[in-house]
Amino acid sequence: MKHSRYIFVLIMLVVSGSMIAQPRLRRPEIYIGGHVGVMASSMLFKPTVQAIDIAQSPLSLNGGLMFRYAGHKVCAIQVEANYMQRGWREVGEGYDYRRQLEYIEVPLLMHLYFGRKHFRGFLNLGPQIGYCFRDTDYGIKDTSQSHQYIPIQHPFDWGLAGGLGIYYRTNKIGLFQLEARFNYSFGSIFDNQKTDHFEFANPINLSINFAYLWEIKVK
Repeated sequence: MKHSRYIFVLIMLVVSGSMIAQPRLRRPEIYIGGHVGVMASSMLFKPTVQAIDIAQSPLSLNGGLMFRYAGHKVCAIQVEANYMQRGWREVGEGYDYRRQLEYIEVPLLMHLYFGRKHFRGFLNLGPQIGYCFRDTDYGIKDTSQSHQYIPIQHPFDWGLAGGLGIYYRTNKIGLFQLEARFNYSFGSIFDNQKTDHFEFANPINLSINFAYLWEIKVK
């Protein structure tokens, strides 16, 4: 976690450099649209909170708006504004607790695509920033511990997003896309100085998203 800021900056530079290095398209491809999906969400705590089980975490929702600009062959830039329901669940004898953190998130992604004109596979990779605007908890807490139950201390989030998917690009009615995406946050939601309990407390997410994008024709 100590070098996470350097990794974040490095990914930014790789995204920018890859865009510049590709040959340009004769006519850019420009898309606007939206996506919606389901997400499995959990947390990485150190020290570990033993009762957290990713497999038991209930599915939550995410969705948002997308803008994609492809001015170069096989490489585009994609910007999104998303709503995400993050959090975790603890299950044990005598307690069942769930924490829901609602975020507005903005990823800046390098979009690498391959395949034919209509049917393509793709890879998305890049940094993301976000902000937690709502913190809600449910159920019965584990009375033997209390550190993870305090209100979050750092609502601002930053990290990396990566996804794999396929899409079908039609001639007249737009583009239909399916993507599996992984999000990892470098920012800890709790204080993590030497005197604090947690060394880090970072959200992780895996989502499946369906998107529809409309192509803006450029003459």
